[in-house]
Amino acid sequence: MEFNWTTFALEIINFLVLLWILKRFLYKPVMDAVTQRRSAIEKTLAETQAMQVEAEVLKRQYQDRLADWEREKAGMRTSMLEELNVERARSMAALQAALEQERERSRVLEQQQAAELRRALEEDAMVRAGQFAARLLSRLANAELEARIGEVVLEDLPHLPDEKLQAIRAACQEKNSTMKVTSAYPVGERQRNAFVQALGSLAGKDVSCEFTQDDRLMAGFRIGIGPWVLHANLRDELRFFGETAHHGS
Repeated sequence: MEFNWTTFALEIINFLVLLWILKRFLYKPVMDAVTQRRSAIEKTLAETQAMQVEAEVLKRQYQDRLADWEREKAGMRTSMLEELNVERARSMAALQAALEQERERSRVLEQQQAAELRRALEEDAMVRAGQFAARLLSRLANAELEARIGEVVLEDLPHLPDEKLQAIRAACQEKNSTMKVTSAYPVGERQRNAFVQALGSLAGKDVSCEFTQDDRLMAGFRIGIGPWVLHANLRDELRFFGETAHHGS
């Protein structure tokens, strides 16, 4: 078989034409497509990297925010505990103060009750003592005892409470006011004059005295003017002496 240069040359020309056709109509579109694909891939990779960077930034921001939140939560917990401690201390102080006030009220109440009980016992003892003295003196009642009671009455008259003195003086301001002095035994002239002088001093003016006798008094005196009456006799159980002693205490 002989080598045909013409055929060989035509084959080469055909091959070159084929290469040109391929390059013109196939290679370039393929390369363009490859280039576009590469560009798309690079763009996607760039976007992916950007998203990764953004994700990292967001992750750091989230971690920072989480750390800030933990610090805020710890601070809020600490602040809340401090407020609770302050409120607990305030409540305890208020409770302690209330307890102290209650103790003080209880102490004052106990003192008042003790004082009232003591006063009641003293008054009861005075009443019983007066009754005992009245019963005892009723057996010893006579003119001499009444004279002694009169002396005691005259000694105690200046020590009457102010309200009684005011009542006496108010009664003495009425017209035709007369001081009535009742006794169990007849009153001597000297003692009458002493009563008139003492009662006049109480009234702050000269008073008219009317002396009467009532043996039911057993021994002692009953002195009255208007609504005011003073008892100083055994029948009334020495209430006059109890009143003057109570006022003097």
